[in-house]
Amino acid sequence: MVEQKRYNRAQIMRSYLLRRLLMIPITLLGITFLVFCLSRMVPGGPVERMLQEQAIGALSGDKAIGSGSESISNDDIERLEELFNLHEPLGKAYLQWLGVLPRAVEIAKAEFDDNGTARLTLTAPDGHAELLEVQRDGENAVFLPRAWMQEERWRLRIESPEARAHRVAKRRGIRDPKQEAALAHSPACRRWRVVAERRALDGLLEGSLGRSYKYNQPVSHMMLERLPVSLYFGLLGAILTYAVSVPLGVIKALYHRSWFDSITSVMLFVGYAVPGFALGAVLLVYLGAGLEWFPLYGLVSPGFESMSRQEQLRDLAWHTVLPLCCYVISSFAMMTMMMKNNLLEEMSADYMRTAIAKGVSFRRAVWRHAFRNSFIPIASTLGSVICAVVGGSILIERVFDIQGFGMLSYQALLDKDYSLIMGTLLLSSVLIIVGNLLSDMLVAFIDPRVKFE
Repeated sequence: MVEQKRYNRAQIMRSYLLRRLLMIPITLLGITFLVFCLSRMVPGGPVERMLQEQAIGALSGDKAIGSGSESISNDDIERLEELFNLHEPLGKAYLQWLGVLPRAVEIAKAEFDDNGTARLTLTAPDGHAELLEVQRDGENAVFLPRAWMQEERWRLRIESPEARAHRVAKRRGIRDPKQEAALAHSPACRRWRVVAERRALDGLLEGSLGRSYKYNQPVSHMMLERLPVSLYFGLLGAILTYAVSVPLGVIKALYHRSWFDSITSVMLFVGYAVPGFALGAVLLVYLGAGLEWFPLYGLVSPGFESMSRQEQLRDLAWHTVLPLCCYVISSFAMMTMMMKNNLLEEMSADYMRTAIAKGVSFRRAVWRHAFRNSFIPIASTLGSVICAVVGGSILIERVFDIQGFGMLSYQALLDKDYSLIMGTLLLSSVLIIVGNLLSDMLVAFIDPRVKFE
């Protein structure tokens, strides 16, 4: 009978876990679509930022963005729009980011000369550039196709001056038909143009998160470079917090209203009242710049690679002390007081008095019953701990100039780097969902009263 109950509970638990796992993709779709829409609707995207930097450079007398270019042309702006699919409708662009719909992964453009001839430079599968001559016959492109163009799914289309002017007018917010017609005769749009595109599935489902607009690097590589730094501080901070706060909370509960409880409570509340980034600034001024006990920035010293293993460990620990103190200062107080209050509440419960009345020692009743029940709320915070492990503290990383995952997310928001924003958001969302799932499973393991029916 007991074995049958255990089998039924395990079967119900597997069913519950399966339902939760099936909900993860749906939840991620909702989160990513909402942020994708908000990021595209908020003004000040990559194009606007590039134009703003150009204007600032012009006012300061410096050259605009780019090496040797005095201004940003329509072609530069179009390439940026095509890189982030800004010219596509919102729903279609999101499906292309997911990798459900194909997108243009390579684009080549050329204007027709007075003879109706345009020359495109395409990249062959072997990596060599090949010249393709195209003739315009009305709105059709006439050319001698290469055999690899069909295999690589290259497609050619013709853009009229009116179509080019419509795209420029849409970007500039021009709705007057006369102004749009005038754009068609401007030097930027007056010629017919041939556009060659190679379309392919290149999104999340294919393992691609795109490239960063600011750094021109794959988003996945950038996150993998920054993730170990946040993991290092997050895991070390979480282990240190639990290792100190749980025993300290138990001792404070057992010696409630003693001098030890009063002194530690004052210290904990003072630590909780001081923000981590503010404490970091104070520590840098007095212990870093003043006494020169600790370094002022970074995670390692220059020349770290040339040090011996013992010297590297010593240097890493030297750089870790101040940021780690700022990481755990607030969580110490919260976790300790939560553990103490939960244990005090459980120690005053009826089942504790009943157990002691039946002859169970006070110490045994506390550790066998009260401690286990008081630890349940602590276990439910695992989801937020996992998120903090990876996300880190943006302000603390900024104060100590530590290039972690939190700093990367913050910089992506400042730069309106759409691909980087979506990549960091996706990873953070996955970790929060998985952390909440692990919290539920841990609570169910600790608390036998939890039912999955």
